[in-house]
Amino acid sequence: MQKSKRPAIRVLVADDEAQIRDAYREILLEAGMSGETAVFRNLRDRLFTKSASDQAVKQLAARSTVFAPVFCGGAEAAVAAVRDAIAADDPFAVVFLDMRMPPGPDGVWAAARIRELDPAIEIVICTAYSDVDPAEIGSIVPPEEKLSYLQKPFHPHEIRQMTISLASKWRAEHRIVKLAYFDALTGLPNREQSRSRLAGALAAAKSDRQMLAILYLDLDNFKRVNDTLGHAVGDELLSLVASRLRHSLRSDDTAGPDAPAARSNHIGRLGGDEFIVMLPNIRSPEDASAVAGRLIAELQAPMRIALHTLVITPSIGISLYPADGVDVDTLLRNADLAMYFAKRRGAGMWAFFDAAMNVAALRRFTMESRLRGALERGEFSLYYQPQFDVSTGAVSGVEALLRWTNDELGSVAPIDFIPVAEETGLILTIGEWVLRTACRQAKAWLDEGIPVARMAVNVSGQQFVLKDFPDTVASIIEETGIKASMLELEITESVVMKDEAWAEIGLRQLKELGVLLAIDDFGTGYSSFGRLRHFAVDRLKIDQSFMTSLIDCSDDRAIAAAIIAMSRSLRISVTAEGVETFPQLLFLQEHACHEAQGFLFSRALPAAEARKLLKRAAETADGTRTQRLRSLIG
Repeated sequence: MQKSKRPAIRVLVADDEAQIRDAYREILLEAGMSGETAVFRNLRDRLFTKSASDQAVKQLAARSTVFAPVFCGGAEAAVAAVRDAIAADDPFAVVFLDMRMPPGPDGVWAAARIRELDPAIEIVICTAYSDVDPAEIGSIVPPEEKLSYLQKPFHPHEIRQMTISLASKWRAEHRIVKLAYFDALTGLPNREQSRSRLAGALAAAKSDRQMLAILYLDLDNFKRVNDTLGHAVGDELLSLVASRLRHSLRSDDTAGPDAPAARSNHIGRLGGDEFIVMLPNIRSPEDASAVAGRLIAELQAPMRIALHTLVITPSIGISLYPADGVDVDTLLRNADLAMYFAKRRGAGMWAFFDAAMNVAALRRFTMESRLRGALERGEFSLYYQPQFDVSTGAVSGVEALLRWTNDELGSVAPIDFIPVAEETGLILTIGEWVLRTACRQAKAWLDEGIPVARMAVNVSGQQFVLKDFPDTVASIIEETGIKASMLELEITESVVMKDEAWAEIGLRQLKELGVLLAIDDFGTGYSSFGRLRHFAVDRLKIDQSFMTSLIDCSDDRAIAAAIIAMSRSLRISVTAEGVETFPQLLFLQEHACHEAQGFLFSRALPAAEARKLLKRAAETADGTRTQRLRSLIG
């Protein structure tokens, strides 16, 4: 099988004399070989090729180096040619620059600017004068090891061998650079190279007083692809994403009718499923948002990988120079922040950076930092909110609710810190502490003679999906000495619906321990009563959002009434959360709801205050429903 030829060596020649350019052309282009050069080569072959067969000569010719030269007549044209080659991602390996090219700038001027554009290119200064000082030129066009000199008149061998030697050096360095600065999977610039290119683009934007945009792109739910389909599919997906980004940012594309081109070499892979796109010289923020919208549309088209059809959505954050930062680190950080907020809005969204994001991000960072070690510092506590039997007015149970107070942050609302605990995985140890502490408190009250019919504890989705969670619950029940039938575990409806197969197994295993099970926030997770029949649950908790609009919204009244009626037919108890007014209580009594909890009855109380309420409830057990409620809630 015939081996493929090596790619041609890209050479740039800049000389003001047409005859000199023709001489280069004869040396570097086989097709343009002059008669004298042909005679010379024939003589060389006769002198140095001993008894070589015609076939051997042909094989030698087939292996000869091929050049792809570009010629120009001045220094400015040479700089422009190098700039165009870089933009087309087809750089020159070697450039020959005549020292003096009147009437324009000389070769040293061109060399200095070419070196700024392309630090890797090999530069050869050609001169017929003996007063050239290599040390002086080397200080102007560093580094000296990538700067060579050629004395005129030159021999054809000199040009060919110098070009081949310097190009071989350039290719070797190019391979090393590619390994060090380019992502092996996608071929895109890696994080270090992307930062370097961004620094260059930023310097140009500062010099030209132009706006520049950074698009920080992250694939939504990419981890799920790796976890379910394997890393091979994930890698192929990333390669396809890179290909689509290149296609979307093709060199002839623009962000707007008159906006500068958004080129494919402005893309980089920062790592994992994160990419960066630079948009230099844009006219307005709308140009950046137009590109972001197009990228999202391009990547959302279904992808066929192996036997799978995947639909991937990206989230994109946008930061702008100079409005959102004047250095690389600030622009990248702010674009990353904007991407995070875009992701929170939903899949396939983009967002511009806003200064308020820094405040929110700083608070979240501080919260996460302080949350680590909060358990060891004793900053958590449990409050207990009583649950009332609607028909009798008696306390039927209490729900343990987690509270966090930190010296720096003060009292932090659960709606703020619990999502952070779940994202960081800290919820597992915190959740186990909550369960153990609540069981100990219930047992302590019982031992004191204060009746507690039921202790309800919320279970995080991360806890529930653990295969050994039932074992943990069983261990805590045994350790604390509480009766299993006193413990009620509340699991959010959305967690149950997320993986119904495991939910059915997990709930059954928990039920076998003897504990009670409740579905929390019912009515928000789009489950049906038909599906609930498969789950071993004892109670539904109507989400407080229904209670809030119960009086004003006929639809919510109808939904709440239906939940109560259907639950009764399935022999499942119902507790209404967030009851704050007497009209809401009257509605629940009218529809024979089993239980209610909310500020109308009592806020969540510290253990000492909850103990007093439970004791007072026991003392008024003989009164009417109205008397019991009045004695408890005033």
